[in-house]
Amino acid sequence: MSMQQQDKELIESAFSVFPKAVYLLTAGFEDKRGGMLVPFVHRCCNEPAMICVAARKGHTIDPLIRDSHAFALGVLGEGDRLIERRFQRSDVPPRDLPAMGDEDPFDAIETKTLVTGSPIIPRCKVWFDCEVARRVDLEAEMELFVGVVVGVMLNGRKVRIDRTIESDD
Repeated sequence: MSMQQQDKELIESAFSVFPKAVYLLTAGFEDKRGGMLVPFVHRCCNEPAMICVAARKGHTIDPLIRDSHAFALGVLGEGDRLIERRFQRSDVPPRDLPAMGDEDPFDAIETKTLVTGSPIIPRCKVWFDCEVARRVDLEAEMELFVGVVVGVMLNGRKVRIDRTIESDD
């Protein structure tokens, strides 16, 4: 094994300490809905609760997040092949994707909403509904969406997170 290969394996081993899961990022605006599988998610703040999502640039979900200022993030169950198949190409660079047109990727799948109106799929046990706090261009193939969590669904139980700031008046 070459030294360069050993270095690559060491780097990958170091990164393996981060948890891995399959996540579904969704958004909706007016009558359009979209979703994509995303590989990297992290809680980035406790108060207010915030999460950071890394998503491939140029995906059809981008304008939906931009216009709605919101997104939802679901954690797929192990082996949820239906959702994985439906959104399988979301990790492909946009230039390799066929035009989406008016096709709704959520057709024939039960969906609900929490707070922001972003679609959620009840078959995913965990959902975070978020308002966009920041969008960061990494000057790489990915961009970051930082969201303030305004709603959570866990095993069908929904909770709205009130972020009202009270004044001292």
